[in-house]
Amino acid sequence: MVQVQQRLLRLYIPIVLGAMAAVFPARTAQKFYPDDPLWKEPKPRPVTKPLNRKINDYYDFFQETFFEPDKEQIKQHRPQPSQAVNTLGEVPDSAWFTNRIGSRPMTIDELVRGPGDEHAPVMDRPWTVVSGKNEGVTPGLVIRDAANRKYFLKFDPKSNPELASTADVLGSKFFYDLGYNTPENYIVYFSRGQLSVNQDSVYTNPAGRQRPMTRHDVDDVLEKVPRDREGRYRGMASLAVAGDLIGPFRYYGSRTDDPNDVVPHQNRRDLRGLYVFSAWLNHTDSKSINSIDTVIEEDGVKFIKHYLLDFGAILGSDSFEAKSPRAGNVYLFDAKPAYWQFVSLGFYVPGWMLAHYPDIPAVGHLEYESFDPVNWRNNYPNPAFDERTPGDTYWAAKKVMSFSDDAIRAIVATAQFSDPRAADWIVKCLIERRNRIGRAFFDRVLPLDSFAVRDGKLSFEDLAVKYSFRGPGNYSVQWFDFENSSGEKAPIAGAAGYELPHSAAQMHAAEIRGSDSQKSLTVYLRGDQVLGIDRKW
Repeated sequence: MVQVQQRLLRLYIPIVLGAMAAVFPARTAQKFYPDDPLWKEPKPRPVTKPLNRKINDYYDFFQETFFEPDKEQIKQHRPQPSQAVNTLGEVPDSAWFTNRIGSRPMTIDELVRGPGDEHAPVMDRPWTVVSGKNEGVTPGLVIRDAANRKYFLKFDPKSNPELASTADVLGSKFFYDLGYNTPENYIVYFSRGQLSVNQDSVYTNPAGRQRPMTRHDVDDVLEKVPRDREGRYRGMASLAVAGDLIGPFRYYGSRTDDPNDVVPHQNRRDLRGLYVFSAWLNHTDSKSINSIDTVIEEDGVKFIKHYLLDFGAILGSDSFEAKSPRAGNVYLFDAKPAYWQFVSLGFYVPGWMLAHYPDIPAVGHLEYESFDPVNWRNNYPNPAFDERTPGDTYWAAKKVMSFSDDAIRAIVATAQFSDPRAADWIVKCLIERRNRIGRAFFDRVLPLDSFAVRDGKLSFEDLAVKYSFRGPGNYSVQWFDFENSSGEKAPIAGAAGYELPHSAAQMHAAEIRGSDSQKSLTVYLRGDQVLGIDRKW
């Protein structure tokens, strides 16, 4: 039992384990356990009194922009080691994340299906409007179909038909395939006769007050919605997330009401790596308000599951209009561009200001030529993003590179664009942005992966070579006997190359270096089994 607890501490809280090792070296210095590497977190402990939490969007903006947690530590470039990882540096399956693309073979049909395609709204019978709002420029309705399933019905701006609905559907699929929990989102076309109200329907006015909803309220909402050539309305129907919703999660700290939430969110590799995925898909609205925690029950245990949602502001969309060219390049509150414009008397023009965008309303503003993965910006600072390390971005870049051209093309086709130029442009942008991500983040580490022992030799893939970012490299290997209980390494005389050494030790370590002396990795083996990888950059 003590070993199990120590193993969990290493998976969840390596810093705490390190501190314990200093006090109890004989019992806590062990690096590997019999079931390493772990690919699934232990069964969750029950949540007894979950708290419903609301996060104000404006408060979140000011908090992260001006008072971001750990800002001084970030400035000093001392992020904490990534946590919630196994001994290979991978993220185990959990209530946050499930290994999909890049971790196991996935067919294009699976990738296209995303979080599901079996619960689309019933189209041949009316939908009952549960509630609605008409304030601002993003009207919406909540409906139930004939199967009594609840959906959030969202619409495109009149200026850019198909813009936001496309983003929401593609976002739910791509982020699900990458490993996150997302809702099922569907493109729907319907007529006014599809919608009905009853005595329980509720309308929320711009002041936030509720009253019984009427058919005229539905007409007012639809007045702001574009129609297609056949006179139909197009919308995005998002199936309500299962369970009892208890509000968004934060990108820092942890939930005090959740016994399973033991890793500070800003240290989670799956949230740090989300920076790379957001940069690829231009999800500039990656913030707490676009997430949800829900209490679900599996195998008799209630626990909290974490979702990403609301992807209407990815790609070239800003939900209610095309994205500003600033989006993805500077924060909403960023004085640097104005400063350089001032001191240069207006002659300084950053590359993104010169970017070309095609005149395709359904695409909005999305391009790839000025895309800089390393310096991409969310709308405002995100604590987990700012704590990212080269290990985090490498982990995420591997998954982005796992999307083939054909897979990207097939997923984008589910957006049902009426203009084929829109699909072609988005596919081209995602392919080019994918390749820029691979080049940028594979260059920050020694990009060797897929370690295995074959015919008595250590084998691996050089991902920079696999994706044609550069030619083959030359690597040196030094072998060690590894003592698991103490962490000590002893060089093995005469051992060279990739052939496993002849040694009586139960475990071995192979230290691999390339031309850059700052980048190296150590592979740990028990016999023919690869137990772990430590990377240095």
